[in-house]
Parts: sequence; C-alpha cells; structure tokens
Amino acid sequence: MWRLAVRVLRDEEKARDAVQEGFLKVYRSLDRFEGRSSFYTWLYRLVLNLCLDMRRRDRSDREVEWSEERLPAPGEADGGPAGALERSEIRKRVAAAIETLPDVQRETLVLREVEGLSYKEIADALGISKGTVMSRLHYARKKIQRILEEEGVV
Repeated sequence: MWRLAVRVLRDEEKARDAVQEGFLKVYRSLDRFEGRSSFYTWLYRLVLNLCLDMRRRDRSDREVEWSEERLPAPGEADGGPAGALERSEIRKRVAAAIETLPDVQRETLVLREVEGLSYKEIADALGISKGTVMSRLHYARKKIQRILEEEGVV
C-alpha cells in the first residue's frame, strides 16, 4: 500500500499518512466489507481513493519521480558513463512524456507498468471496466510513443 501511495502522491510523508488513514478506515469499516471483491482489492481501492483525494486537494506537486537505479539485463554491457548518461536522459524524457498524460491515463499506466497489476485488478481498483483499462493504456502508450518519436528517442 505504501508503494502505491508513494507512486500516486510522490511524497513519502504524505504516503505514510494516506496508508495509515487507509488502515484506520478499513479497521472502522470491516463490518461493511461485503466480499464482492477480494480484501486486497478493497483495501487497495480505499488507499488509492485516499491518495487521489489528497492529490486533488494539493495540486502543487506535478512531477513524477523515477528511480535512477537500473541493473543491466543479462548479457547487456553497462555502457560505462556514456551509457549511464544516455539511460538517464531517456528516463527523463519518458517521465516528461508520462507527465503530459491526463490523470486517468497516467494513473492507469502506473498501476499496470509500475505496480504490475493485472487489467482486472486495475479495473476493480479504479471502479471501471476492463475495456476502459485497456483503452486508457492503449491511448497512453500511443501518446508516449508519439512524443518520444518526435523527440528522436525511439
């Protein structure tokens, strides 16, 4: 839950607050859990909603942070300083392209590509259909690809 909150809020302190509030809400609402989804999905959706509410209240932070750490794939040379610089530049351009996405597309993309959720889990967490998840991902990826092509990255 903390990883989700950090990805959505982009602030560790706010993420801790959101997760703590989420667990308190779950504890207070256990008697209302209907079992129509898994407990994990229910908790995930609750924390996600708290994070989205917090982010809507505080629009001052609009920047995505991406980890600079990356291990080379098996058989891939690390490229030395030049390779590290190139990878860093590509990460910056990809992050900037992701920032241009509408909130709903960016959130869906992060849940899929960063958090590794399945389409069904994303649909359950966001309260949308699986088809809507697929559509959002399709258009998000196309827009990022177009931007990166225009910049000569791909």
